[in-house]
Amino acid sequence: MNVREIELPGIGRKFEMITRSNEKIVIVVHDDGRREIYHFDEHDHDESISSVTFNDSEARQISAIIGGIVYKPRALETVEMAFDDLVIEWFKVENNAAAINKSIGEIDVRNKYGVTVIAIIKKNLKKILNPGPQAMIEPGDTIVICGERSELKAVIKELLSSGGE
Repeated sequence: MNVREIELPGIGRKFEMITRSNEKIVIVVHDDGRREIYHFDEHDHDESISSVTFNDSEARQISAIIGGIVYKPRALETVEMAFDDLVIEWFKVENNAAAINKSIGEIDVRNKYGVTVIAIIKKNLKKILNPGPQAMIEPGDTIVICGERSELKAVIKELLSSGGE
């Protein structure tokens, strides 16, 4: 799917895409944080069928849902998404892992391993998107991390699985 990006001076940016099923989607990101999504008829790309407007907070929540951070189908629990050398991995922190009861800042995965923590999904399903260095890791948390495959394997082995330390 190709995405065409268009600058809208004084408004923001517009993104146009045609889906595999030939439906046109237009997303307008306003400078004030609003997002508008327009859905067009598959037979007439000039005829908008529907539209919806989100504030910044709503748009971020929707993106987390669509991106699979809020809910990951069970079939995808072990799936990795690779973009060239970038891999995104979901891993459930095991009991007795070295990272348990430590903050992201304490384990310093970004500097030590070149890995970024994208999200933490707590056992109670509370989601911490883009967690800061003070976010604590607990047993049973699902950690969403990205980096190169070898770096992710090292973090999982040394910090998130029971075999670490």
